[in-house]
Amino acid sequence: MPPLDADERTCLASWLDFYRATLVGKCDGLADDQLRAESATPSSMTLLGLLQHMAEVERNWFRRVLAQEDAPPIYTPGPKRSPHDGGFDLDEGSSYDRALRVWGEEVDVARRNCADRAIDASVAFMGGQVTLRWIYTHMIGEYARHCGHADLLRERIDGSTGV
Repeated sequence: MPPLDADERTCLASWLDFYRATLVGKCDGLADDQLRAESATPSSMTLLGLLQHMAEVERNWFRRVLAQEDAPPIYTPGPKRSPHDGGFDLDEGSSYDRALRVWGEEVDVARRNCADRAIDASVAFMGGQVTLRWIYTHMIGEYARHCGHADLLRERIDGSTGV
């Protein structure tokens, strides 16, 4: 649980880490075939796809946007997806071990890229400026939404609910 009386930066970073851990926790203890189980027609969303997608989202916001790094996509979105939907689609080489490793590496880079930046530090983005505060807030929302998806997927797989 994030601290109840921390400064703004600690609070935001802690909530982001809480949701990161929640997503991984929803995947823990499942076999690869369970992690590949699709939600419900017509959605093809899977827990493994969510983890892969969040690695791509981490890379986008903390490397491409915040650090202005030229980081190529990790996963190529399928033909029916937007360029922002990388990771959702699975292939034969997709595995939890690989997805967890790649996601963990992106989280580590994200933490390093944030470590020495002020919360109100801004970078150029889409013709304007975006702050680290905004990126943290956006990422908390992104994880929270996908953790909700993960809750439903996990419950459908084995009945497990809760954090």
